[in-house]
Amino acid sequence: MRTSKGASVARVAIIGGGPAGYEAALVAAQLGADVTLIEATGAGGACVLSDCVPSKTFIAASAVLTEIHESSELGVGTKEATADPVAVNGRVRRLATQQSADIAQKLVNAGVDIVYGRGALRVDKGYNYVHELHVVPLEGEPYDADADVVLIATGATPRTLTSAPVDGERILTWRQLYDLKELPEHLIVVGSGVTGAEFASAYLAMGSAVTLISSRDRVMPHEDAEAAETVGRVFVRRGMDVRNHSRAAAARRTDAGVEVELDDGTVIEGSHALICVGSIPNSDNLGLHAYGITVDERGFIPVDKVSRTNVPGVYAAGDVTGVHALASVAAMQGRIAVWHALGEAVRPIKLAHVAANVFTDPELASVGVTQADVDSGKVDCRGVLLPFASNPRAKMVDRTEGFVKLFAWNSSGIVAGGIVVGSRASELITPIALAVEQRLTVEQVARTFTIYPSLSGSIAEAARQLMEY
Repeated sequence: MRTSKGASVARVAIIGGGPAGYEAALVAAQLGADVTLIEATGAGGACVLSDCVPSKTFIAASAVLTEIHESSELGVGTKEATADPVAVNGRVRRLATQQSADIAQKLVNAGVDIVYGRGALRVDKGYNYVHELHVVPLEGEPYDADADVVLIATGATPRTLTSAPVDGERILTWRQLYDLKELPEHLIVVGSGVTGAEFASAYLAMGSAVTLISSRDRVMPHEDAEAAETVGRVFVRRGMDVRNHSRAAAARRTDAGVEVELDDGTVIEGSHALICVGSIPNSDNLGLHAYGITVDERGFIPVDKVSRTNVPGVYAAGDVTGVHALASVAAMQGRIAVWHALGEAVRPIKLAHVAANVFTDPELASVGVTQADVDSGKVDCRGVLLPFASNPRAKMVDRTEGFVKLFAWNSSGIVAGGIVVGSRASELITPIALAVEQRLTVEQVARTFTIYPSLSGSIAEAARQLMEY
């Protein structure tokens, strides 16, 4: 770790180079700290190299095919468009590598010292208020280094099942999909949460037969019920075999491919199986227990709203904390950690204001108050649902599935939250998130000029209807 800036300069060590880590490093460097970022795989971490960036790049290609296949009403559709998996996966890898290189260059330009390797805390009772790390670079000899502030941002790894041994060829995690040289003939997706639903949607659009195993009564059971049911109906209409109320007991390779056995004894045969049953935090081999840092029974590191662990000077951010597994949340946690550690004014993270999106087709985006909150009486809000079937722009582009749902506080008329299901919902949720964050009233939203025709016009229309409530 560099010491050329002098002893008075704060030394910040960050273990993990994903969104939490690299955003924290940039903030720390901007504040004049001596910053070392330790990352095993590459700048951007798994998020950029094998998770978020690759998956969304792959999904973008599948969305193009969906638009082509379902544009017959426009007079330009064709069922003959196909995907070249080698070209698609090549582009996925290329863009991920490019993004990682861009992040690395940004860090270097900011003055961050990047160490490619692994780091862990080590106990040394000879130091007070200074933390010691053991660093094992990929090249060179291991060494010890001191830091005034440590941020742990090591992320998470796909969870696997002992009854479904992953081999990277036929039974896969989502990080291994991009090594396939051909599209699965029949992909069985185990798990219908966000990740499972996204890949099931994408591979269906790419031309694979898809069976989605869902243990609940609908896909994406933790999302808004009306929204998830809308997406599920689209899946079925497009030919996906959705098995609700089913649970995978095992997955095995066969001579012809794979078979997935359900807990009721049903066996589903396919060419490949994708295991999407959550993630486990990367909190092992960091010296946390010896250092006295609290780790919960699932391996997550509990933190407060400014990302502090129970040990002074040690912070944690991102998926390893078990807080919303979103790159945007990880990045904000990392920034907040550094602002707090270096004495800057900071506002604790507001998880109620986090905008989230599921990149299925149609997409599902949400922010703030939920329908479940309203129905249970947890919040005193009113809501309105406006289907895209009545939106002129949606009709023009022949993408009428979905809706805009908007909530407002009864007492003040301030926008409390919203849900969007439809094409480009990830873009349409931002005006609602802005309204929630800035405490805009439905009247203020309703009086804002929108483009005609536009999908976003439905947001203003929903606000007008709430004014009339």
